[in-house]
Amino acid sequence: MDSPAVRGSDAVHRVLDEELAAARERGVEHPVVVDVGGGSGVWAVPLAVAGCTVTVVDPNPNSLATLSRRAEEDGVVDRVTGVAEDVDALADVVPSGSADIVLAHGLLEVVDDPADAVAALASAVAPQGVVSVLVANRHAAVLHRALAGKFDEARALLTGHDGVLPDDGDAILRRFDVDSLISLLDGAGLRVAALRGDGIVSDVPDPGDDDAAEFERVAASMSPLRDIASRLHALARRAG
Repeated sequence: MDSPAVRGSDAVHRVLDEELAAARERGVEHPVVVDVGGGSGVWAVPLAVAGCTVTVVDPNPNSLATLSRRAEEDGVVDRVTGVAEDVDALADVVPSGSADIVLAHGLLEVVDDPADAVAALASAVAPQGVVSVLVANRHAAVLHRALAGKFDEARALLTGHDGVLPDDGDAILRRFDVDSLISLLDGAGLRVAALRGDGIVSDVPDPGDDDAAEFERVAASMSPLRDIASRLHALARRAG
């Protein structure tokens, strides 16, 4: 099953739809999308259905197999390419400055060196393109533990360098807050154009609950609600 950290909410989808529309207004008929770490195709296949040309870079062969099945089922095999590499090899797979949209959803929490990963994302994006980053939020994890009465864990998450606990295992190496995410992107020459919360009231809202979806859309950009969402979603562009 694809995790919420990877698939995002309706609010994230709407933001990316706006970026696709902007690319087409610039005369890009088939926007080029690079999805790093998105091997199962939860983002790649819908974007291909929307007319994009998508390259998915992911080291997991099982995820890439799921990507192929999804692309075949939706009739977009010719628009989706899966590459069995990780972000360290991105420059060898994707020409510099070629992507209209670069996705890194659920990636930066698990890479060995997030600064190197973001630098690779920044190199791949076109001058007028956008990098979309979706990361686990440290402060949401702190609040969750505190509300459960686990104050030792909450304090460790709040004060620890990477915002993780020993029992998190290898599934997640770090969590971010607003300041650390902005700093990371800025260090790679990316200017944050928009920063929103994702999963403010629920990670898995009822798809038919229009009220919950509308609340998420309205609250996503409002601090402090944004700052305690399960995830943080940043759109960033090349500085200058």
